[in-house]
Amino acid sequence: MKPVHLSRPHAIMMVGLPGSGKTFFAQQFAETFNAPFINAAYVEERGRDEEASSELNAMFLGEIARTNQTFIYEGDSLSRTHRTDFARWARMHNYQPLFVWVQVDESTCRRRVLKAQTMTAEQFDSAIKRFSEPHIHEKPIVISGKHTYATQARTVLSRLGSENRSAAPPSVQSAERVAQRPIRVQ
Repeated sequence: MKPVHLSRPHAIMMVGLPGSGKTFFAQQFAETFNAPFINAAYVEERGRDEEASSELNAMFLGEIARTNQTFIYEGDSLSRTHRTDFARWARMHNYQPLFVWVQVDESTCRRRVLKAQTMTAEQFDSAIKRFSEPHIHEKPIVISGKHTYATQARTVLSRLGSENRSAAPPSVQSAERVAQRPIRVQ
């Protein structure tokens, strides 16, 4: 598919519990629409230390911001504070922040995380305690982590499309152009 062209580029932040399907959706969405995807956890796993990883993530975000292209970011989105900081950063760089909240019940998330061995049970419990649901003012797009990618993408695209339509100025045709249409009488 073609890249998504919006009136104002979006900085899409994935929100949800570990194991909810954030990474899967973000990778598929980025691949489908040829959009950049930054997975902060991937960078952190390969960084020398936490400080170096944070610097790398900040550098990647800064470079992508220069492109004025919609991008997807999956980083620390468990707390409202981190999401607010991300939204502030996005607006400062002329992006429209957008939160995609992938919802799945806690037991399914736990099963997925432990099966994939991406976290220990203690790390998962800690993440659950730190997670704060997005506030209504954050205007998240809510998708189910149990639905198919096609259904999830359709939900996100319908919201992006409605925002794009409301941001576009109404088109106006001049009276001359309307009057010049041929009239057919049969």
